[in-house]
Amino acid sequence: MRSIKEKLKVLQDKILILDFGSQYTQLIARRIRELNVYCEIHPFNHFPVPDKSVKGVILSGSPSSVRDTNAPTPDLKKIKGTIPLLGVCYGAQHLVHNFGGEVLPSNSREYGRANLISIETNDVLFTNIKIGTQVWMSHADTIARIPDGYEIIGSTADVKAGAFHIKGENTWGIQFHPEVYHTTDGTQILKNFVVGICKCLQDWTPDSFAGSTITSLKAELGNDKVILGLSGGVDSSVAASLLNRAIGKNLTCIFVDNGLLRKNEFSKVLDSYLGLGLNVIGVDATDRFLDQLEGVSDPETKRKIIGRVFIEVFDEEAKKVKGIKWLAQGTIYPDVIESVSVNGPSATIKSHHNVGGLPEKMHLKIVEPLRLLFKDEVRRVGYTLGLPDNILKRHPFPGPGLAIRLIGKMTREKLEILKEADDIFTEGLKKHGLYDSVWQAGVILLPVQSVGVMGDERTYENAVVLRAVGSTDGMTADWSHLPYEFLGLISNEIINKVKGINRVVYDISSKPPSTIEWE
Repeated sequence: MRSIKEKLKVLQDKILILDFGSQYTQLIARRIRELNVYCEIHPFNHFPVPDKSVKGVILSGSPSSVRDTNAPTPDLKKIKGTIPLLGVCYGAQHLVHNFGGEVLPSNSREYGRANLISIETNDVLFTNIKIGTQVWMSHADTIARIPDGYEIIGSTADVKAGAFHIKGENTWGIQFHPEVYHTTDGTQILKNFVVGICKCLQDWTPDSFAGSTITSLKAELGNDKVILGLSGGVDSSVAASLLNRAIGKNLTCIFVDNGLLRKNEFSKVLDSYLGLGLNVIGVDATDRFLDQLEGVSDPETKRKIIGRVFIEVFDEEAKKVKGIKWLAQGTIYPDVIESVSVNGPSATIKSHHNVGGLPEKMHLKIVEPLRLLFKDEVRRVGYTLGLPDNILKRHPFPGPGLAIRLIGKMTREKLEILKEADDIFTEGLKKHGLYDSVWQAGVILLPVQSVGVMGDERTYENAVVLRAVGSTDGMTADWSHLPYEFLGLISNEIINKVKGINRVVYDISSKPPSTIEWE
């Protein structure tokens, strides 16, 4: 028998996106969500049988070629010809190659900006799209021959079959990527598909999500008690607020000070939580964490120690609360997507610090109120719930905290140096009105000493790196172009006020190829 939560979910119009491993797949989902239409990403070889709530399906791009022996091949028997279908890049080539057409290696350039010099303007996919509109191409193969029953509805100077429609079906294919910024009218094309063709209601809003989630949480949890580990970040804070609205005092939150938070952050954030009416237990476990980390250099070892000690502390505190049946987590949608790889388990770039291992250890069921949302959507839900700016506008902060911004051997002395420098940078961003224009910022203490001069004395002290990036959800990020005058002020203040630092540099690397954190 289907639960109330499942029934509520089924009622929501949705688009399924079948992922073939494209770097742009999440962008398709983001663009559709921006249209207030709900969508889900699933691996091409593992997706749910479409029910009545599924109004359309999109096939993503892929780094693979449809001509490869092991090319990703989805089972579309219950989709093609039955539900509106849109193939994007690889998805379009799949609809040609596997249904009687021909795809060959490209002889001409099919990467970068192009223009649709020919458009079938009467086709609903191109409603309100003008001839000459710019699109973004990114493929090594080209459609050489379309199958019988297919009609070309858009072409560029180099790509004749730039877009096609299958006669008698609600099935389309486009060789370009409508989800990327460089496709000028990409959002309109996606809207034409999901709203015009699929007839999706544009009712996926922060208000509707908050309301339906609170209702489903009440139904799912009933009078059960739930425990949640707060980090001070946006995700856990919004999850706590939703659960608080649903079950009130049956929610117990535990906020652990691991000694690796920013300067004075534990007391500030704890006061904010208490002000929100949350049932919060604050635990100062600084010495317990730092004793275990003393002298440790390897970043993965640091993470594992922090994760282990956190589990120990959390478990001890949780046992003091009787009758707990659920563990709540602030899991968000990118976490869910990345946990299911199209081509098997992904390579580990770094381990993630959360409450991993606790459900099994404590024999608890899991509840994840935010598992359907991207980061920016979490913030919008938070505003709907009335959470304050000091929580919602807080920059993302790594789970292991300053431990992974202190490169090399961990000591209390170095940690204090890092905290002071980080505080000057963070407060400086706020003072100069730059904090909200940066997605994430911090200071990295390097295991490098350099020669300097202070007064008449030669110094040999530490170097720090200032890191500030702009991003939407952390999947990609560009370095923030902070004013030189500001960087100069911060550099002077750090060197003058923080004993042990005599050099400040600024990181101008983007993700990819770099990561946001150094470890």
